[in-house]
Amino acid sequence: MPVRSRPSRAVVRRRRAALLAVAAVALVALVVGAAVGAGGGSGGESAPATQRTAAVVGALGRARAEVARMPLEQQVGQLLIVAFSGTRAPAYVLRALRERRVAGVILFGGNAPSAGSVRALTAQLRRAARAGGGPPPIVCLDQEGGAIRTLRFAPSAIGQAGQATPGAAAAAAGATARALKAVGVNVVLGPVADVVSGVSGSVMASRAYPGGGAAAAASTGAAVRAYLRAGVQPVVKHFPGLGGATVNTDDGPATVSRTRAELAGDLQPFRTAFAAGAPLAMLSHARYPALDRERIASQSHAIATGLLRGQLGFDGVVMTDSLEAAAALAPARGDVGAAAVRSLTAGADLLLMTGPGSFPLVRDAVTDAARHSPTVRGRVVEAAARALTLRRHLAE
Repeated sequence: MPVRSRPSRAVVRRRRAALLAVAAVALVALVVGAAVGAGGGSGGESAPATQRTAAVVGALGRARAEVARMPLEQQVGQLLIVAFSGTRAPAYVLRALRERRVAGVILFGGNAPSAGSVRALTAQLRRAARAGGGPPPIVCLDQEGGAIRTLRFAPSAIGQAGQATPGAAAAAAGATARALKAVGVNVVLGPVADVVSGVSGSVMASRAYPGGGAAAAASTGAAVRAYLRAGVQPVVKHFPGLGGATVNTDDGPATVSRTRAELAGDLQPFRTAFAAGAPLAMLSHARYPALDRERIASQSHAIATGLLRGQLGFDGVVMTDSLEAAAALAPARGDVGAAAVRSLTAGADLLLMTGPGSFPLVRDAVTDAARHSPTVRGRVVEAAARALTLRRHLAE
């Protein structure tokens, strides 16, 4: 787990060098579309390490150079996922896409009554981004299966809890991905990688794969591979595992009072997902006293950077859960902009907003923080480069 004491500069340099080597493995799926290992996974690697390193470093280097040429408002925009009402994107969203001041959108049921309406909407969003010379926008939604389906007309009618084997998980994910891709959705907020076995009253019991850590890991890995084969980018969630929570973080603060040993078991599905090539991970808004006594995971440098990136070696794109969730707003005293800045500095790359009114609040808070803090400005540039690299490889 993260070391509390401050390391020497020499140790920091050695750690950074080691992380860069591991990062090359994790991000190559975004660059060349291959399934790769990250954080010690097994199999799936087809290119020599030196070739992977060169490809990844080159792609991120080009992205950083592109971000460096952007004004600050556009740099911040690469981090922002916004929401809106209706089946047509409002003028301010289209303008922000054309001006490269948002990275993408999240859709909800009111945006998506039919396959035809979603196709028209996603085409509208892509045209706006293309008009501004940008890569395809992220178009994401929840489609876990069962009751958790933004697109009610699309698979899977069976939720993850009813997918008892890796084969079933792969079949459901594949069918879901094909349906999403057909209507222009390129990022799915799933699979759920939480472990609920042995937890009485887990809030994730109806949404997670059955079984313990090993069983959930096998199904999570199978789902990730199926999504990637179909051309949809999966977001594994909710890191470092929300199975031990009995309160939904959308509704209120939640604490996962599991030991470090128990949490190590909860990490199994995430390790397997990264080994399978998962390009995105979503941070939980719960508190994990065994890992960080003071901060929720989405606002914890120890978890989002020390554990996820440092110990597990993940260097893909890290996304927050909804910034409007009650558990995210509680530490920020209800200020969604402050919650966004806390998550960014902790290590998040994409800031997910689920309320239409949050866009200007988050945009202005992050921009102001970056103007006044070189540390925050550095995080903006690094996060924007990762997000831009992802978007360069999204299917049109």
